Amino acid sequence: MYKEYFGLKEPPFSIVPDPHYLYMSDNHREALAHLLYGINSDNGFILLTGDVGTGKTTVCRCLLEQLPENSNVAFILNPKLTVRELLGTICDELGILYPAGNISNKIFIDNINKYLLNANAKGRRTVLILEEAQNLSANVLEQIRLLTNLETNERKLLQIIMVGQPELNEMLSRRELRQLKQRITARYHLGPLTKQEVAAYVVHRLSVAGVERRVFPPSTLNRLFRLSNGVPRMINLLCDRSLLGTYVQGKDVVDVSTLNKAAREVFGDTVKSGKRKIGWAIAGLLLIAGVVAGASAYYNLRSTTEEKKPAASLTMRSPQLPAGLPVENSEGSA
Repeated sequence: MYKEYFGLKEPPFSIVPDPHYLYMSDNHREALAHLLYGINSDNGFILLTGDVGTGKTTVCRCLLEQLPENSNVAFILNPKLTVRELLGTICDELGILYPAGNISNKIFIDNINKYLLNANAKGRRTVLILEEAQNLSANVLEQIRLLTNLETNERKLLQIIMVGQPELNEMLSRRELRQLKQRITARYHLGPLTKQEVAAYVVHRLSVAGVERRVFPPSTLNRLFRLSNGVPRMINLLCDRSLLGTYVQGKDVVDVSTLNKAAREVFGDTVKSGKRKIGWAIAGLLLIAGVVAGASAYYNLRSTTEEKKPAASLTMRSPQLPAGLPVENSEGSA
């Protein structure tokens, strides 16, 4: 809707993973380098983890474009499968034939092993990429480990890249999965973008979409970093909604108020604008100042009241003796 208004060739902040829009932050470059190193080193298991929306899938798709031409790849996006379903999916992805209606794991495994041996004989490597690997059960993970047992004296015949959220590390720490964990030869955790990288990320995506001018001023980018916590997916959602709001208002640039409104639409009413936060902070300070002033006035008034009270008499009165008791005369007795 806003493409023509801003002169864009296509929407720059789609949440669909597109390698052409991949902004190579230091983290993303390192992540891609680790994956390529693992592949080129003929290692068995490679692990890539990161929080939701940090760009793991985009990095993997970028990896696909840089894999050697002699690579056969099976890319499984939803591995929440049983052992049999996973084996069948691997066969489907690699084009491995198996009897119709097969329910035997052994037949799946035998056919996969034949395929791997044949591919190796032709000088080709086979790569299995498992997305959302934190959803894999312990039984499935163990079966995947067994698939990597097939090897020559020089290399593994099946290389596996597991991509998942940080919970995947916790799963691999289980005692029953220690053998699999020991086979991971390359690993990397993908973190969020820094404040400077968020600004560069936004400029990069706008540039790829055909716009070189500044659409997000520095103040808006600072607010964007705080709202998104540097997570690319959240940046995309907020920027896309902000551009729409700016278009509706007929403005040339995205201001902070438009971004705050977009954030409330994305996150709900839990987001407060910067002015509202300042207002609450000032109200809190005024309340504290009022309490302090009230307490001070109370103690001052109390002190003044105490000073006005008559001083206690220092004259000691002789005790009154009961009638009829003799009174000694000190002079007489002397």
